[in-house]
Amino acid sequence: MSIFRVSAGGPVRALFRRLFLINGLVFVVGTLLLAFSPATGASPPLATEIPILVAGLVLILAANALLVHASLSPLAALTSVMRRVDLLRTRDRVAGGDRGDLGALIRAFNDMLDRLETERSASTAHALAAQEGERQRIARELHDEIGQSLTVALLGLKRVVERTPDDLRDEALMAQEAVRSSLDEVRQVAHRLRPGVLADLGLRSALNSLASEFSTGDLDVTPIIDDGLPALSDEIELVLYRVAQESVTNAARHSGATRVDLRLSREPDGVLLRITDNGDGGEIREGAGVRGMRERALLIGADLAIDAATGGGTEVRLSVPGTTGRS
Repeated sequence: MSIFRVSAGGPVRALFRRLFLINGLVFVVGTLLLAFSPATGASPPLATEIPILVAGLVLILAANALLVHASLSPLAALTSVMRRVDLLRTRDRVAGGDRGDLGALIRAFNDMLDRLETERSASTAHALAAQEGERQRIARELHDEIGQSLTVALLGLKRVVERTPDDLRDEALMAQEAVRSSLDEVRQVAHRLRPGVLADLGLRSALNSLASEFSTGDLDVTPIIDDGLPALSDEIELVLYRVAQESVTNAARHSGATRVDLRLSREPDGVLLRITDNGDGGEIREGAGVRGMRERALLIGADLAIDAATGGGTEVRLSVPGTTGRS
């Protein structure tokens, strides 16, 4: 590999070339002055001195290239991280923070990322807490107000159907069925907004209920939950449930899948949630739902990965470290 090649983006290569050319020009001018100055010897130089001067100039230029390359390599790494940094994918840092002035710049950049990730985590926690609170409020209103109103309307329609003439009974029954269907939908929406089973019966029952809710004639959702899972905090359980809910919802609505496996297993260093479907797969688009899952994963220090599944479909993996041994 050539010593003149800098493995970085265009700006760093341009800076390398600029510094090399400036230094090289200084060295060439200095060599010419040294060769033709009367104060240093024969002027013009003797034929036997020219190869020595040229060889010395080449060695100086090569040393200059190596030194400039070594000095700029941390800057190349810094540029690369700056281009790919994403606060939803943490701990991407630049090595080489012990190299002089550039080391100070790299340390400042890494410290800035630390502060930004800390602030992002705090703001995400507040936003998700507010979101959960709003979901609970809407769920209560749906259940207590709209649900009760539809229940009253359904009871009233039942009495109306009993007194309706035969020629209008079918229409009255259709109206009654429409209200009953609307009441069921309101209850389902309220349940998705506020999974009471999670708070009342725990994560295992909530995931089983989620699988049953989405299992229809066209889709089979199979929950596979290991025994002996470690005790999890309420916050971790909520994140696991919401990620599973979003993943199953995406599979049911967008992938064309007929089967979804929802697995929660104990790992040596924590727990692993894995949702795999046999749908169309394809390109993973980072929409609002996926970003929401990444924000929730960031909140509890978990790693979220979304990839194509073996044999087709999509696989979502949420690895939660440090949960083993909690009580």
